[in-house]
Amino acid sequence: MSFSSDTREELCREQVSDRQSAVAECYGVLLFCNTFTDRGIKIITASVPFAKRLPRLFRRAFGFDFDLSPENISDDRKMIFELNTPQKIAKILDTYGYDSGRLLVHHINRAVLEDEQSRVSFMRGVFLTGGSVTDPQKRYHLEFVTDHYYVNRELLALLSEMGFEPKETSRGGNYIAYIKQSEAIEDMLTTLGAPVSAMAIMEAKIMKDVKNSVNRRVNCDTANVTKTVYASQEQIEAIKRLSINNGLDKLSEKLRRTAELRIENPELSIGQLAELSEPPVSKSCMNHRLRKLVELSEGL
Repeated sequence: MSFSSDTREELCREQVSDRQSAVAECYGVLLFCNTFTDRGIKIITASVPFAKRLPRLFRRAFGFDFDLSPENISDDRKMIFELNTPQKIAKILDTYGYDSGRLLVHHINRAVLEDEQSRVSFMRGVFLTGGSVTDPQKRYHLEFVTDHYYVNRELLALLSEMGFEPKETSRGGNYIAYIKQSEAIEDMLTTLGAPVSAMAIMEAKIMKDVKNSVNRRVNCDTANVTKTVYASQEQIEAIKRLSINNGLDKLSEKLRRTAELRIENPELSIGQLAELSEPPVSKSCMNHRLRKLVELSEGL
């Protein structure tokens, strides 16, 4: 199952409680479903949990069943729910403030969403039919898709009022409101009733942060090792030139001991060489002596 499917299943575990919440959730379902007109309603889904929830939801909201519903609810196939009875459709239109005698131009009737609980229930219905969320292992992205221009515009305003900052785009003739901030997606899923999915996003983000931190640390350590190796090679070559041309015996005692220490320990950093020196010296002092050896070899 996809991450969206898991999230949808978690949302469907929410109880279909009072009628007002059921009406609000059905409103979200209808505005983002396949067909919602004054002549008929069609909802198509491949989600088993949602298919099981729909009849209970509409029965609680309107007191009647679908005219057409799947005989068997199972995975791996699309399931269709339809309402064609004029009296049933008229009741639904009246509930949401539509005039059944005129062509439907969809808007979000804010009178249906007067309180916070109704807005949350509405957004749950929107996600169940028109929403999706990407696997957080890949990227952070939650979106709501509709082919109704005004519904999309009004959804953006509603999400902003709920404390989110959605963006908008279009794709294939559809209008899309989307969120890319991981924290906002976590808050959205928690608000709608999917805290487990929200926690999965948090865990994925933590793992990514840890992985990035480790990679930065490894890259930094690798760079330091490479730098130490190159510096050591340069110093050893300088010492060899000095030994061949003038001999190390002509160096001062401190420089000679430093040269011998570097030849014996080519893999050590300057700080480690400084600790091995007898007596021990500071890192800056050891660095100064090694630079002096390089300068002497370049003067040959």
